[in-house]
Amino acid sequence: MAVEPPIRASRATTAAFPEIPYPSWRDSLATLHRFAQVVGKIRLAASHRRNHWWNVPFHLTGRGITTRPMGDDPIFTIDFDFLDHRLDITTVSGLRHAFPLVGQSVAGFTAELARGLEAVDVDVAIAHPRPFDLPDAARPFAEDTEHAGYDPAAVTRYWRVLSRVNLLLEEFAGRWSGKTSPVHHFWHTFDIAVTRFGAGRVEHPPTTDPVTREAYSREVISFGFWFGDDSFPEPAFYSYTSPEPDGLADEPLQPAGARWAERNGSHIAVLRYDDARTLPEPRTAVLDFYESAYRAGTRRTGWDLARDDCIGGATDPYAWERHGRPVM
Repeated sequence: MAVEPPIRASRATTAAFPEIPYPSWRDSLATLHRFAQVVGKIRLAASHRRNHWWNVPFHLTGRGITTRPMGDDPIFTIDFDFLDHRLDITTVSGLRHAFPLVGQSVAGFTAELARGLEAVDVDVAIAHPRPFDLPDAARPFAEDTEHAGYDPAAVTRYWRVLSRVNLLLEEFAGRWSGKTSPVHHFWHTFDIAVTRFGAGRVEHPPTTDPVTREAYSREVISFGFWFGDDSFPEPAFYSYTSPEPDGLADEPLQPAGARWAERNGSHIAVLRYDDARTLPEPRTAVLDFYESAYRAGTRRTGWDLARDDCIGGATDPYAWERHGRPVM
C-alpha cells in the first residue's frame, strides 16, 4: 500500500511565523526593552563610533542577542541568553559573570549588571542612565521598580520571531550592493532593520537632535520589523524613505494587504505580521513587500536602480553556472 507523504504546508507557515500578539507580552516587552537600553548604553560608551551609529545596536547569536566585543582593557562582551534567560558578561581573558533575567525589575537588573561588570574588572560609565525616548525617560534605571514583567516563554518566542526576521532581512540585504547597514537590532525603538543609503546628503536644521542628524545624514530607504507599542499595538514589517519624496504614498505595494500609514508626520509602508503569517508563502510575501517599498522609494527619489541591484547576492555575472549552482 502506497504511503502518502505528509502535508507540511500549514506546519511550515506557523513554524516560520509563530503568533506573537502584542497584548499577550506587553509587560514583558516593556521590561525587556529597558533591560536592552541599559546594556545598549554600555555598548554606546565602550565602542568606537561608526557612521550612522552602526556601532551601537545589537546583533543576533544562536541563543539571543549580543553587544559584540567592546572596550579595551579588558575587552568584554555582554550577551542576552533567551533560552536559559540570563545575562552573560565575559572578557577575553575568561572572566565571566552571569545572572538570571527572570524576576528582575529594571532597578534590580541595573544593580546586578553593575556588580557583574565590577566582578570582571570592567569600568564603564553610562552618560545618561535613564530610558531614551520612552514615556518614563525622566526616571533613572536604578529607580525603576515598576517594570518587572519577564515571561520566559514570551521572550523566547520574541527571540525566535526575531531570528526568522533577521534571516529575511539578511536575504533581502543580499539583493543590493550599494552602501548598506548591517542587519541590526536597535535598543532605541526595539526593532530590527537594514538600511540602504543613497548618494544625496541631507541638511538638518541646527536644532535637530544629534541622534537624528547622524542617522539621517544621507538619503535612506530602510526596511525592518517592530514588535508593537501602545501607539501601534501589533507587530508589523515596515519600510520608509527619508527624506520622504512627494507622492510616495501613491505608489503601489505588495502583497495586497500592505498599505501606507502615517506615523510621526511621515508615511511608512506597513505589512501587518498577522496578515503575512497567514499567507500561503509568508517569506516570499515579506520579501515582495520590502522590494515593492524599495521600488516605490527609488521611483520617487530617482536612485539608479540598475547600478546597485545584486542578483542572488552576487555582483559577478559569472558567479553562477548554467543551472544556478555556486561555482565554489
